[in-house]
Amino acid sequence: MDFINEIVHPEGKYAADGYVEQVARRGVLDRAVEALALARAKGVPVVHVVVGFSPHYAEWPVRSPVFREAKDGGRLVLGTWATRVHDALAPAPGEPVVAKHRVSPFLGTDLEQLLRGLGCDTLLLAGVTTDLVVLSAAREAHDRDYEVEVLADATAARDDARHAAALTVLAATATVTTVAEALEG
Repeated sequence: MDFINEIVHPEGKYAADGYVEQVARRGVLDRAVEALALARAKGVPVVHVVVGFSPHYAEWPVRSPVFREAKDGGRLVLGTWATRVHDALAPAPGEPVVAKHRVSPFLGTDLEQLLRGLGCDTLLLAGVTTDLVVLSAAREAHDRDYEVEVLADATAARDDARHAAALTVLAATATVTTVAEALEG
């Protein structure tokens, strides 16, 4: 979730906010690539989630501190390089990409119908950021009766403290695991 260029690529507008450094230092992109390859090899359905807004920002949440600078900074415009999934994790043909306009991947999207249609009852979550999209997805998936596993080594936040705090909170509604533990067995 949200492995988009604007957030995880060194040339993205959020690169200086700590995400790129965290992703690189902790090898998050490599772990996500590994998770994606293992899931595809095992026939596990893959759904990509990206955050963004139309060029006129009609969906932009005016009062959101998370997205405050998006509109003024010309950030997160859907259909541009900024909101495309990073090349290392590019969707394979047939893999759906769900566009969201809020932190939650469920709010205002067809994600749940898509997951139900794919026969999913367990979700393996990876993404940036641990404390926002991953936490939101895990809690909502839990409340929608999915089994949830968070791939801790394939997630990142702005800094170590936020990542660790989010994992602590996530453990209440999800299994916090690793790519190897979840997919190599």
